[in-house]
Amino acid sequence: MARKRPVTAFGWEIKRRLAEMQIDQREFCQEYDIPENRLGDLITGTRKATRYREKVEKILGIKYPETKAK
Repeated sequence: MARKRPVTAFGWEIKRRLAEMQIDQREFCQEYDIPENRLGDLITGTRKATRYREKVEKILGIKYPETKAK
C-alpha cells in the first residue's frame, strides 16, 4: 500500500528520535498528551501545528528549520 502523504525531513527526524528512545508514535502521544493526528501532521507537513511542533522539538531535543516561509 502506498503512503498517502510523503514524510518530510522533520518527520524523519521525529521518527529517528522516537526509534532511539524505543517508543512508538502512539505511546509518545499518550505520554506527552499530544493528539496522534497532530503528530502525523508534523511528520507529513500537512499542517504547521506550531504549538505541538514546539512541544515535540523540546521533548525530543531537535530543532529543525521551517521549510515554508512564514
